[in-house]
Amino acid sequence: MNDEKTTSCCPGQNIGSDNQTTCCCAGQEPAKKQKILIEFMYIDLTTCDRCVGTDSSLEEAIVEASALLKSTGREIEVRKILVENEKQAQELGFISSPTIRMDGQDIQLEFKESLCGCCGEIVGEDIDCRVWVWQGKEYTTPPKAMLLDAILRHVYGQPQGVNKVAAAKQVPENLKRFFAAKNKQK
Repeated sequence: MNDEKTTSCCPGQNIGSDNQTTCCCAGQEPAKKQKILIEFMYIDLTTCDRCVGTDSSLEEAIVEASALLKSTGREIEVRKILVENEKQAQELGFISSPTIRMDGQDIQLEFKESLCGCCGEIVGEDIDCRVWVWQGKEYTTPPKAMLLDAILRHVYGQPQGVNKVAAAKQVPENLKRFFAAKNKQK
């Protein structure tokens, strides 16, 4: 008699040597993973400290969140989008850099911007970029804890953001100036 046990799809359940089990999902296909789409939109990942820092914080948060969400049957898909011109910004409903959306919803409840020296250097004009607001404080780069909180709130139905993407939104003057100045440099 063979006493080997094989682990089933249910935690803590085993299939005995007689291949019988009381597993709740015996004979069923594993459920498809539910995807969470995170879009990271930015205007520069080489010079802008805010975009580079947001990218880094987001990557760290995704690593931690993915490990947790995997056990709940969810997985994160990330799309990084370099917004290169006014037309693309309008199509995306892109209103500030950097932007993070989950399933089309901006994660930031409060929308604020401040002067971004890095982006100003890129185009030779004063440019404002996003300021992240979390727990009553302002950050030029979102804290990893803020992003983890946003991911978990999104997954469990308590999203903080209110800015659903609207197609063909008016591009803010700030971004129009950035793209126009960038085009002049080409």
